[in-house]
Amino acid sequence: MNIFKPEVFQGNLASKNYFEGWYFKHVSKNMEHVYSFIPGISLHPENRHAFIQVINGLSGKTQYIEYPLSSFSFNKNSFEVLVGDSLFTADSMLLKIDSPLIKVSGRLSFSGSVKYPASTFSPGIMGWYSFVPFMECKHGVVSVTHHIDGNLLVDGERLDFSGGKGYIEKDWGKSFPESWIWLQSNNFANSDACIMMSIAKIPWLGSFFTGFLGFLYYNGTFYPFSTYHKSEITALNLADEKLTIAFKGKKHRLVIKATLKNSGILLAPKSGKMSRRIKESIDSELEIVLSDLNGTEIYRDKALRAGLEVIDGIFEIVKIKEPENKLGI
Repeated sequence: MNIFKPEVFQGNLASKNYFEGWYFKHVSKNMEHVYSFIPGISLHPENRHAFIQVINGLSGKTQYIEYPLSSFSFNKNSFEVLVGDSLFTADSMLLKIDSPLIKVSGRLSFSGSVKYPASTFSPGIMGWYSFVPFMECKHGVVSVTHHIDGNLLVDGERLDFSGGKGYIEKDWGKSFPESWIWLQSNNFANSDACIMMSIAKIPWLGSFFTGFLGFLYYNGTFYPFSTYHKSEITALNLADEKLTIAFKGKKHRLVIKATLKNSGILLAPKSGKMSRRIKESIDSELEIVLSDLNGTEIYRDKALRAGLEVIDGIFEIVKIKEPENKLGI
């Protein structure tokens, strides 16, 4: 395991009940094409295999393409993963998927990638939790945002992604949390901002705690909100497909209102087995407001083609310490 390079393969092919997967999200310049590709491995004794999941954000259609484990290879020192004939790196994605489910070919190149800041005691988005050895699932952000060049041929249709935006993250471990919320977008109307937030039920020493991590990247600055930064959740509500979340950090407040749109069914790991079915949208909408603790507004914007997952059970366990009365959206 390479703690200081969370983007590279962290596992061992001899492991049992283990998974690892990378999430590549792509939105074309005109926002008419929205696709995510998820290469990974499942090391459950019943069916050890590699895979690529595909989700069409506008239709919600998904495919899970299974490959022999022998078709999976990786670079130990840098992010370079091969599944079948498809190659995934931090700088590009070369797809050669020839399956009865879907046929995809083409290459997308990435440039201008923004990396999440790292340090000796905080190697990535998980902060000091990166050093905890027995967590059920760990998370990494490979590229906060980047520009795309290239096109893909999907079932005979050529999709131009040149000038679009991309995002890359990953997960590895044993199982996804029992319940969680995840959202992400770097397709804001008035800036090159990017947001990613996740709230989850985290197993811990026979019990659990509610953990969250994430950030807003705006105008060259990262505004982190997370458990290990001693931030707080001050509002959390879901009604009529509209999700509202508010966070309070040491210096800033962040309010998010998300509207759930088209969703597709993805497979998620449980004890390494890709047996859990979850709903994910990459066509949702966000409204956000960032302000200082005095209420002075710093940034307000709307985003389209946002990723959003809301898994039942999370609302029952989140404890609101200081409820917000006026959220500003």
